Amino acid sequence: MNHPQSPPAGWKTFQRLLRILIALLFRVDVQGIENFPASGPALIAPNHVNWMDVIFLAAYSKAAPVTFAANKWEQVPGVSWILRHLGQAIFVHRGAPDKHALRAAMNALRTGKVLGIAPEGTRSHDGVLRKGHDGAAWLASRTGAIITPIAIWGHENVISGHWLRLQRPHIHIRAGEPFHLPPEARQARGREMGPYTEMIMRRIAALLPPERRGFYA
Repeated sequence: MNHPQSPPAGWKTFQRLLRILIALLFRVDVQGIENFPASGPALIAPNHVNWMDVIFLAAYSKAAPVTFAANKWEQVPGVSWILRHLGQAIFVHRGAPDKHALRAAMNALRTGKVLGIAPEGTRSHDGVLRKGHDGAAWLASRTGAIITPIAIWGHENVISGHWLRLQRPHIHIRAGEPFHLPPEARQARGREMGPYTEMIMRRIAALLPPERRGFYA
């Protein structure tokens, strides 16, 4: 990781405000914060529970991560600006492979940025790990990016399960030891990416409680 990038204007202030808001609304237990990458090319690879995942990652990340966002938010006033400017968002068309988004992610990594990407591809909702997709492994293998596995849990049902009861949910965030895929991953094609995706997913699973490891229990 030898290409430090300047954060977007206002990023540090935004991050401080996020941490204050999180402290008011949640009880957060963060471990391994030293493992978050400060520069790229690097991938932050979390499990994916709901939209709040990106909030927690942004609050504790050392670098301002490039994020993915559904294209439905691209034209929403206010939200679009936050995603574009502070989230450095790559907008993705759901339901089909998005080659433009993939190229944008590749370019972000090659220019030394930190990219946040959930290998599950879609939300699990209940916090139980689903089968991973190959996108994260493919990007890491082609760019040499280091990968930091992240596990987040406790925010599956915060509104009706906690806030409506005037409770602050207990959120757990674990950042695992960063690692590289083996050099031979660069030559993998198509279905050959499977073992490298599993490598990433098992690193994430190891950070989760056993009952949340799902497909990788």
